[in-house]
Amino acid sequence: METSGARDFGADIVVTDREGIRNVVQAIRYIDPVGISAIQEVFSCMRYYRAKKAIVIAFAKFTEPCETLAGIKHVKLLDRSDLVAKIDDFKRDDIQGVRDRTETESRIIFESWNETNSEMIIQ
Repeated sequence: METSGARDFGADIVVTDREGIRNVVQAIRYIDPVGISAIQEVFSCMRYYRAKKAIVIAFAKFTEPCETLAGIKHVKLLDRSDLVAKIDDFKRDDIQGVRDRTETESRIIFESWNETNSEMIIQ
C-alpha cells in the first residue's frame, strides 16, 4: 500500500513481508548522508500503520548517529550498496536473495545511553 504524499506520517510504503508482518518503509533521496530524523519519522509512524517493523531506504549513506539510533530502535537500514546488491539479485533472477536482503533482521543495539552511562546518572 502506498501512503498519501505529504500526509504519510513518515512512511512512503506499507508492506507485509512473507511472514505476514507489516512493515513501514521510508524512501529517502538525499545526496548527503541521512541523519537521525529519518529514524525518528519512520519509527514514530509504526503505531499509526500498526506495523511491527520499519525500514529506511536511501541512496546515500547513513550517519553514525543514524545507524546507532536505528540499531536501538530496530529499524532496518538499506543504503546504495544494498540497493545495488538487490538489483544484481534481480538480474540473476534471485528473488529469494532480494527478499532476504530486505527482510533480514536489522542491526540491533541493545545498550542504550542510560545503560552505558548509568554511573554518570547515579552520581
